[in-house]
Amino acid sequence: MIEDVRIPVTILTGFLGSGKTTLLNRILHEKHGHRIAVIENEFGEVGIDGDLLLQSEEQIVEMNNGCICCTVRDDLVQILKSLPMGADGIERVIIETTGLADPGPVIQTFVADPMIQMSYRLDSMVAMVDAVHAHMQLQEYREAREQIAFADRIFVTKGDLAGQSEVNAVKKMIRDINPRTPVEEAHFGQVPIDRVLDLHGFDLDAILKMEPDFLDDDHHHHHSDISSFVLRERFPLDPEKLEIWLSVLAANFGRDMLRYKGVLNISGNPNRMVFQGVHMLMGATDSVPWQPDEPRDSVLVFIGRNLPHNIFEDGFRKCLA
Repeated sequence: MIEDVRIPVTILTGFLGSGKTTLLNRILHEKHGHRIAVIENEFGEVGIDGDLLLQSEEQIVEMNNGCICCTVRDDLVQILKSLPMGADGIERVIIETTGLADPGPVIQTFVADPMIQMSYRLDSMVAMVDAVHAHMQLQEYREAREQIAFADRIFVTKGDLAGQSEVNAVKKMIRDINPRTPVEEAHFGQVPIDRVLDLHGFDLDAILKMEPDFLDDDHHHHHSDISSFVLRERFPLDPEKLEIWLSVLAANFGRDMLRYKGVLNISGNPNRMVFQGVHMLMGATDSVPWQPDEPRDSVLVFIGRNLPHNIFEDGFRKCLA
């Protein structure tokens, strides 16, 4: 048998806030010895996940000028063609899609482009599923169901918050959508690397049986009521005011706040504060110290349905120290 020397590609998918970046951090800091290129795609005008990823030696490329499954597929092709090859080049690629990505068009990139096919082998698609919010997301968003349907391995996250009975119910929902794929639980991204990489799971024939018109290049569009916006502030924030403001937002708009995340400059704290949330569930942790010569800008990205940008902006301004 002739050895396949093409670079393996893992597509890491999952709906907004399902734990993709947490798993990616785990992979990047494992002592695996591989030279990995990471392609980050975010829904919105500003990339935050690059800041949320801990410092590593891997090559990270951000794509935040649109969703990888529609407006920036050409950009993805150009990035793949520009990555360093050869003896000292990359050994594998991980693509973390935006939580709103339909995986179909991303897979098409590796099937339909001859130049990409010559250099890259689509190894597998790994999907993360948030046990706390899965019922609502799978009912309301086709993208969440598609991510599960195309996956070659699925990890259920946040089981400690949802409880085992809910995890079992979510696993049943997953099996109803995709009975062929292994489903496992993941806690804070603690997954053995061999459960994510080199799965040899991609099977085009299985996909064509599920969707015979899969290779037709249809145009994918997101829900028109979903959008993103960015809040910025150059002055320090008061932690108590910030907590009250976020609690009010969660109480009034939580169901429509699909995903929000950012890096915050908190008064009296020498470290960046990394903040993340999904619907009413949110949390913050200290990160690396601010450098003396860098601007200490707070940046928050919100993705949601019909969120009133002006109300969010006004409230954020009232959180100044």
